[in-house]
Amino acid sequence: MGRGARARTSPAPALWRRPGGSARDGRRPPSSPSPAAAPAPVLVPRRRARREGRSRQEAAMQDPGPERGGSAHPAEEGRGSAAGEASWLRRVFEEAQGSSQLSVAPAEPPPVTVVAVERYLGEGPPRAAPQYWYDVTLADGRCQERCHLAPRLSGLVQRGHLRAGTRLRLTRGSYLYAEKRLNCGFLCLEELEPEPVGAAEPPDVPTCHHRQPLRGERQHYLPLWNNEDPYGDMWVAEKAQARVDIDISKLTSLGQLEMTWRSNVHFHPLLVRVLHKSRLRYYGRPEKKVDMPYQAYFEVADGSGMMSMVLWNSLCPEWYNSIKVGTVLLLEEYAIKASYPFKTQPTPGDSQMKRFATIEISLNVRNPPTKISIIPEEIVKPEWGLPEVKYRFITRSELDDLPNNHSCDVIGLVTFVGRAERTRKREHGEDFWLYRWAHAVDGTSDQPFILEIFATSQPDVFKLIHPMTYLVCTQMRVMRDVTENPSSTIYLTTSNESQIFITGWHKGQPYTKDTKVKNFIQWTKTQNEANQMKKTVIGGYYPFPRPPSNFLKYCKNNKVETVLKAIAEMGKEIEALHYRERKRIAVQGIISAIRYIRCSNAAEEASGVELVEKDTPQSLESSAKSKEDHVHKGRNTNLQNEEVMSVLGPHYTPGEEHQHQAALSKKNSAKRKISCRLNTDAEQGGASVIPVSSCSYFTRSARRKLRLEEFQHEDFVQDKNGQAVSDSLQCCTDGERMSDTLETEETRRVCDSWESDLWAQVKDKLMKYLHHSTIFPESIPRKFDYVHKDLLMQQYNLHEAVHQPKETGTGENINEFKSASGFGYYEVTVLGINHDVAVDVAFLPLLCTEDPHLFQLEDFQNDTLLSCMSGISACQQKSTSSGRLHDMFPLSNETVKAAMDLDSKHVICILDICHLGDDKVEVFLSKIYETVEPDVMDPV
Repeated sequence: MGRGARARTSPAPALWRRPGGSARDGRRPPSSPSPAAAPAPVLVPRRRARREGRSRQEAAMQDPGPERGGSAHPAEEGRGSAAGEASWLRRVFEEAQGSSQLSVAPAEPPPVTVVAVERYLGEGPPRAAPQYWYDVTLADGRCQERCHLAPRLSGLVQRGHLRAGTRLRLTRGSYLYAEKRLNCGFLCLEELEPEPVGAAEPPDVPTCHHRQPLRGERQHYLPLWNNEDPYGDMWVAEKAQARVDIDISKLTSLGQLEMTWRSNVHFHPLLVRVLHKSRLRYYGRPEKKVDMPYQAYFEVADGSGMMSMVLWNSLCPEWYNSIKVGTVLLLEEYAIKASYPFKTQPTPGDSQMKRFATIEISLNVRNPPTKISIIPEEIVKPEWGLPEVKYRFITRSELDDLPNNHSCDVIGLVTFVGRAERTRKREHGEDFWLYRWAHAVDGTSDQPFILEIFATSQPDVFKLIHPMTYLVCTQMRVMRDVTENPSSTIYLTTSNESQIFITGWHKGQPYTKDTKVKNFIQWTKTQNEANQMKKTVIGGYYPFPRPPSNFLKYCKNNKVETVLKAIAEMGKEIEALHYRERKRIAVQGIISAIRYIRCSNAAEEASGVELVEKDTPQSLESSAKSKEDHVHKGRNTNLQNEEVMSVLGPHYTPGEEHQHQAALSKKNSAKRKISCRLNTDAEQGGASVIPVSSCSYFTRSARRKLRLEEFQHEDFVQDKNGQAVSDSLQCCTDGERMSDTLETEETRRVCDSWESDLWAQVKDKLMKYLHHSTIFPESIPRKFDYVHKDLLMQQYNLHEAVHQPKETGTGENINEFKSASGFGYYEVTVLGINHDVAVDVAFLPLLCTEDPHLFQLEDFQNDTLLSCMSGISACQQKSTSSGRLHDMFPLSNETVKAAMDLDSKHVICILDICHLGDDKVEVFLSKIYETVEPDVMDPV
């Protein structure tokens, strides 16, 4: 197999029915068995479908009255017809319902839009692994119909192909009656065809919210990508506070309960304050029939001590969002039970507080029915003896001295936030943890807090974390392991009781009174927003935490053979990935070739079009205004008014050619091959080049000073001119223009490569050659742009369950935003140790000149080859420090020497793989271990 034939990163799934035929593999997989499933639908012949379709269409046009025989379809969908015209979806529904086979195969289906994709627990046998079903709401421009997705097509959702906002054609469906409900049935989607991107959306139809899924006996939907977040209208946002008279003489205390709970059945009222709050726990199982299988723990306290309180089942949707840290509760009906011994325990802010760990307060809808009242803070009296919420805030300068697993709270200014990713809870299961990485600074150290933030049942906060917001994380755990990796960077991870807050959520929180929080507020008043904005980055591949120093430590207690994967098996590993699932695997092979791909090439491979990420020598005017620019109410700023910088890419035509002007080194000519490919009409296939803005990095001219008075004043107004961005010229400095002129004269495609003698001998004789080195837009960390923060956050968050129409007039593309590093990337070819298979993977150098601490490059120091490719070798560090990034030679002599030192040697490659949706799967090289002895692996 030759190197020229490059496959796509991941094959399109056979679940889509392709136009003109059935599934790609030529056959349709059978539907998954289900105890509640109707008889298998039979495909209606095309000729018969056309006849039935015409007859029913004529009947519908003659008699547009209500459906016959009473509705057997849920009536909550919007069915209003535009100008009296019939809905195509409605006709398909009626045709399937009236068919003898309860099936329909429309002859010429029009495209429809996916309005919502909603998930719920499917039914199954006892002790079976949870599997989830999906309901899909479709719109044809005149009405919406909620349909059930055949379980065998669930992979379309799980891999991000079928999502809210996509367009598709329904080519086969069936009608299913709900056998345990009266007059109820629904359309099941059996076969779908994808509609090409770019089709116009139908007119908006109001979206209905549904409390009960279509199939089975479940009573509610789950969030689309994890189980820990509240989802749906059943989750009450805020319960009303109670104005009650409290008679202290009738109250009991936690200490008295601990002594007398075994001898009592009914208990006196309790008055407590909430000190800690856990994330939600969903414990639904296929065989369980609990309507709302949720549980949440709280730690509550009074003057006698602290005890756990458990909120059960349907009380969670009613009360979970309203019971916050610091809330005062009056409990008049409750139960006392022995405490669950394996529950996680938060670390109290007051180390002297007594903990009652043997029992817990149980709140449920029955036995007995719980009565809860939220007491307003303004009527709380000191004589009640309720403790204040205390915290354990630390500064970044204190972090390095803390032991592993130490509990602490932190506050900082966010400088980096990664994309939302998922990791599987159990191998081969369908349950995932949702998480993202963030960096925050507090002014006490050059190093940031590195935060691993798992979903904390605060979805509105989690998805809105962005650079330049003030982030508070409570009950974080220190993660460090000096024994396994002495040079590893310390980071913090959330615990079961962590809470996160960003700007807009700080007002009224108890931590605003903490001394270290106030010190942070004072530090922010001394900072210049423009200087901090230069250091901000959002999204992209983030290689953290780094693998340990040697492979046996990487394996931990697992056998080596259970950790290592064969290169030929990588395809199965990738096919099993779900949307945004991140996984780390180890393969054994030989480093055989390295190819450096410049930014222009990277942009092309990411978008499928030749894009040139270069600066223009021209200075262009812009009058772009931003709705995001606000100034604090009643405050003046002392920041300098800087001009808005926007550098747009040059407009090239396909016939333009530019010669490479930099002299390239000729050393190691036997091993290194350097080629320069010109951008010609032939190479482009006659297609025109699309000009893009390569450095779309906007800042606001009407700036506001960074301050945390927003804790008390969360309201914002526009500046006195009513504008967010002043009408100023967007221009470059003379120095930038000079370097830009040199850049635009360079060849568009520059490929600098090295290959081993072994590779030259075997590359045309391989049995299998996998290509997984493509870089996608979601893989690239971008400079943060406050004006377009909504677009950037949408790019790096997960797909929403319900379609959110895009704002009109933005016209921005993610490729137009500046890369955080500005470098290209490397394609590394790993040859199998039996010389019969090979795989191309990517290595992305992450070096941010504005913030050298962003990507923790010192963690690469144990890897000679990766260190050189990361741009932190001696000569490249010199070039970087001098600001002459254009002078950096892509494949340095040091890199070539490091690669030649590995020539024909067996190594272990640690690969980070992540499914980005559709057919996009990124595979990055994260670590290289060299095999020194049969059972000993040392870092390269």
